[in-house]
Amino acid sequence: MKIAVACMGEMVAQHFGHCENFCLFETEDGRISEVKSIANPGHKPGFLPNFLGDMDVNVIISGGMGGGAVEIFNERKIEVIIGATGDAHKAVETYLKGELISTGSICHEHEHAHECGGH
Repeated sequence: MKIAVACMGEMVAQHFGHCENFCLFETEDGRISEVKSIANPGHKPGFLPNFLGDMDVNVIISGGMGGGAVEIFNERKIEVIIGATGDAHKAVETYLKGELISTGSICHEHEHAHECGGH
């Protein structure tokens, strides 16, 4: 399974589209087998969910995310976990244990992106 985490360095970003990078975690048998980071190629409506989907991502973890991105991920059968905070590596480990639960908190206003995750 491939899990992407929207990050600011190695920390979970509070707004998916405005993250610095995506930490990509390859997992096998419930364990992380490989980690790499790729720069965010740019925030354009609808682009990032398809960009990650084309990389065969199965799960996306973020602090906050807009409804349009959630819809595209859902259409592509990619699990969305929002409301995560802290270290990306720990978030993935918690997810793999079945203990990371999405808050379902959708960001509604892009001009207030800095507030996402703090609802």
